Amino acid sequence: MVTDKDGYTHLIQFLTEHLSLFEGKHDESLTDDTVLELFEEQLAAQIIMVCGQNPSLNFAQRNKVIREVDAIVYDLEEILASVAHQKVTPEQISFITEFSGLIKNLFDQEIAKLLV
Repeated sequence: MVTDKDGYTHLIQFLTEHLSLFEGKHDESLTDDTVLELFEEQLAAQIIMVCGQNPSLNFAQRNKVIREVDAIVYDLEEILASVAHQKVTPEQISFITEFSGLIKNLFDQEIAKLLV
């Protein structure tokens, strides 16, 4: 659905190009959330929004969306393995929020095609 599309590949490249944002020790955390926890929370919120905006999705389609999100989280765990458990900084919060919104956009595009 999403993970096999060019847009997703570009987003993963975007993330890897900005890995320096996650490197090094950061003492300016405003929250107890870790990098991976915030990614998971943001993605969950975006997917809840996607499903809420598309009530005509059937059970199988919703399950496919959830499986895709699981695959995305797995990819994030792999890419961010060395920094996943660090406390998140304000700059990282901004990046993660933007990244999660871009993931939502990919789902919006694919769901629109699916429901035509």
